Parts: sequence; structure tokens; C-alpha cells
Amino acid sequence: MMSFTETKTIALLIFITAYILFVFLPKKRTLIAVIGALLLVLLGVMSPKEAFFAINWNVMGIFVGTLVVADIFMESRVPAYIAEIIVDKAKNTAWSILLICALAGFISAFVENVATVLIVAPIALSLAKKLKINPANMMIAIAISSNLQGCATLIGDPPSMLLGGFAKMTFWDFFLYKGRPSIFFAVELGAITSFFVLYFIFRNLKQKTTLIPVEKVRSWVPTIFLVSLIVLLALSSFLDTGFSYAAGIICMVFGIIALLWEKFINKGSVIEGIKSLDWETTLFLAGIFILVGSISSTGWIEAISGFLSGQIGENIFLGYTVIVFISVLLSAFIDNVPFLAAMLPVAVSMSNKLGINPSLFLFGLLIGTSLGGNITPIGASANIVACGLLKKEGYEVKFSHFVKIGLPFTLAAVISAYLLVWFVWSSRLVR
Repeated sequence: MMSFTETKTIALLIFITAYILFVFLPKKRTLIAVIGALLLVLLGVMSPKEAFFAINWNVMGIFVGTLVVADIFMESRVPAYIAEIIVDKAKNTAWSILLICALAGFISAFVENVATVLIVAPIALSLAKKLKINPANMMIAIAISSNLQGCATLIGDPPSMLLGGFAKMTFWDFFLYKGRPSIFFAVELGAITSFFVLYFIFRNLKQKTTLIPVEKVRSWVPTIFLVSLIVLLALSSFLDTGFSYAAGIICMVFGIIALLWEKFINKGSVIEGIKSLDWETTLFLAGIFILVGSISSTGWIEAISGFLSGQIGENIFLGYTVIVFISVLLSAFIDNVPFLAAMLPVAVSMSNKLGINPSLFLFGLLIGTSLGGNITPIGASANIVACGLLKKEGYEVKFSHFVKIGLPFTLAAVISAYLLVWFVWSSRLVR
């Protein structure tokens, strides 16, 4: 039987190896996470029971259930139909693009970012073809707008779900937390600030555009499902104040209802619907929970937080700034889900050592990790999908081209959100 020191060393080695491989083999990230989790169990670092309970099943339920509802919402063509109306009502092309980005952001607050890009992309490409312009800037703007708003609500994106599960935050807590404005308002301030960056990019497109309507709404029922899901998640906050089960159950129930509706009303295949879901990300999330659980149970979280706390001393503003901007920098190149999952317990541990309310560091961490991915074409899945769609249309996006738009957009959004979180939460530092 291994000693605790050996167990601790193996846990760290597997964790570090997995994270390095995430960077260099991003397409194999799910396989790496699953193999890492299995190794932890097979080598005796964690028992099967410990691994099972290391997974936050409430978050998993939210993710899978929301995926199903988002999928049928996309298939209903309601978002694309609304996008066409927006383009026709806008006073010129610049405002058409800006409003399409705003629509993408709104949808992304409730639907996974990649799904949002796939929903809105056909309208953007149609508009570009009509105007005979390169759609690259437009598609990049849609992707980064989607990523920005994805962290505004509990169900917008996996990082928000991770934070919600870890901090036991309800759907409503993302709007008002402990009597103060929460992460939603920081994100919206970032959206307003970054909107001016997008306006500067598209300001010269003055021509008026009218699209010939081609989208027909197949059904409004998925929209009703989505709105009902959001309302029930908000109400569940009062029933499950510890964020332990209700949100996940509600999302899974709605996912099952959506699948049955697709089967009996639309005559679709339930099996095909289940197969088409993003099971890769689902397994990836499960693997990450186990990897992070291993370094937490072996004491490494405390060690890391102790080191970082030692570096910043008693300077809380410095600690907050370091957490936000290191997160921005690293998330531009590595997957934000494993990074956030690893850093959440570190942020809380640092807060405890400094004797402050952990909300400051946790919100700063979410802002940095969620928005940092907007800097590069490989920083977020939505960016990769957008660039893939452009390549399919014959437009290659250079790394430098993406950064030229993504960097100023990200800095504008992050700095304003970072300042608002500090302004709201720094006055409540002492518990």
C-alpha cells in the first residue's frame, strides 16, 4: 500500500501531465481527462466511490439537460428568424452586424456558446454574401460576443456552471448575491464597453441592407421550453438554497421532455437526438472533476494557495488583480474549464488565508477565465467553430487577424467588469 506522500506525488504528476497534454493535444482532451481519472482510481489515489462523489452531478445535470433543450431550440429556427428581422430593421449594415452580435450574446446567456454560433452564423454568412464582403470580422465578433455573455448566467456556459456548483450559487445568485449586484452586471458592463470596440471595427459599413426572408419558424414550442426552464431555475433558488440537486433535476426533466416532444410531435429519433449531444464535453467535465478532486484531497490546493498568498502578502487588490489577469493570459491559450476547476478551490483557500469574502476572488476568476479565451482563435470552442465555418466558406483566419479584434474587445470587457467587481465587493472584504 502506498504512503500518503507517494499518493500525493502521483496525484500531482497525473494532474500536471493531463494539463500539459490539454495544451498540446486539445483535440484529445476528453480522452486525456478520462484516462487521467481512470489512472487515479487504478493506482489507488482515489477509490471508485471517492471518484464518483468528486463529480458534481448537479452541474452535470444542468449541462446535459440544457444541451438537449438548446439543440431543439436551434432546430426550431426561431433564433435565425429573429436575426433576419433584426437585419431588416437596422438602419445600416454596421448596426445590422452589431445587433446580430447582441442577439448572439443574448442567446448565449441561456444556450451553450458553440450552439449559439451555429444558430447565428447562417445569417451572418448570408448578409456577407449579399454585400459581397469578407465575413471574417463578423464571424469573429459573433464568437467573442457569445463567449462574453456565456458567463452572465448559471446556464450560459460550463465555467458558470462550475462556479455555481462550487460556490452553491443559484440561478438568481448570478443577478443578486448576498444583497449586492452579482456577476451578471459585471458581464453586462463589459458588454457595453466592448460594444464600442465592435462599433469602431464596423463603423464604415454605412449601406442599408434588406434580407429576403428565408427562415420559417418550425415551432415555437422549444422557445416555450427554454423560457419555462429559465423561470423554473430561478424559482428553484428558493427551494434548493444549497444548490445541491434541484437545478440539475429540472434541466434533466426538461431535456427528457424535449426529447419526447421531438420523438412524438416532430417524429424525430430519440436515439439520434441523444447521440448528437456533446458527450465529448460531458465526459471531459466528469474527468476534470475527478482530476481536481484528487489534488484537493491530497492537500495540493492548500499548498498552492499558501504559496500564492505568500507572494501577495496582505495586499488584497494585488491578489485580486493577479487572479484576474493571470486567468486572462492563460485562458487565451488553454482550455478554461480545467483551469477554472483547478483554481476555484485555490481562490477560496487564498480568501480564507487573507480573511476576506471569497466572492471577490471567485468572480474575478470567472471573468478572467471566461473572457480571456476571446483573445485567440484557439482560446474557446466557439472561436474554433467560427473559424472552421469560415474556412469551409473559403476564408482562412490568421492568428494575428483574430487577435487584432479579440484583444481590444477582451481588454475593454475585462477591465470594466474587473473594476465593477472590485467596487461592489471590496467594501465587504472583512467577514
